[in-house]
Amino acid sequence: MSNDHVIANDVHDHHDDHDHHDTGGDTIFGFWIYIMSDCILFATLFATYAVLSGGFAGGPTPKELFDLNLVAVGTAFLLFSSFTFGMAMLQANQRKMKGMITWLVITLLLGLGFLGLELYEFWHFSTLGATPQTSGYWSAFYALVATHGLHVFGGIIWMLVLFVHFKRDGFTEDNLVRLSCLSLFWHFLDIIWICVFSVVYLVGVM
Repeated sequence: MSNDHVIANDVHDHHDDHDHHDTGGDTIFGFWIYIMSDCILFATLFATYAVLSGGFAGGPTPKELFDLNLVAVGTAFLLFSSFTFGMAMLQANQRKMKGMITWLVITLLLGLGFLGLELYEFWHFSTLGATPQTSGYWSAFYALVATHGLHVFGGIIWMLVLFVHFKRDGFTEDNLVRLSCLSLFWHFLDIIWICVFSVVYLVGVM
């Protein structure tokens, strides 16, 4: 094989690697744009909640129904899941499959625990007469809190899909980019929940 041919192959391989790297960067950048659009969605829901926060229409008030102990447990589940996801990312960066999967499974279980408590809370409120149809306040409450819950559910589905990808393909560049995007998404949901906990639940019991 001639030197010119070898050099041409090296240049071609370098060009492919550069394009692949740029594709991963474009994916992360595009995902940041999605996160920004989600910020607008939640800002709209928070604004709607603020406008309707006094509209009880003779129905139950949040001070009568909210159980901060239950909400605090769910909050702890979600916040700790952010730590466990961070540990999973560290294991992924070190190419340790078993450690990464273990921490992701813990994250998945914490997310499911959070969703279970949230669904129980919705059911409990509905038995006490607080449904989305009860008043403007409860419509805004369910819209905001349930939208966040749907995002957590979406993150769990995404995690399950990634299990399949990593089992099939291992630590490919595409899989690591997908995991990084999910990490951003999961931490973003934690930040949103802190806002929900503060604005909805803490203010609601005052």
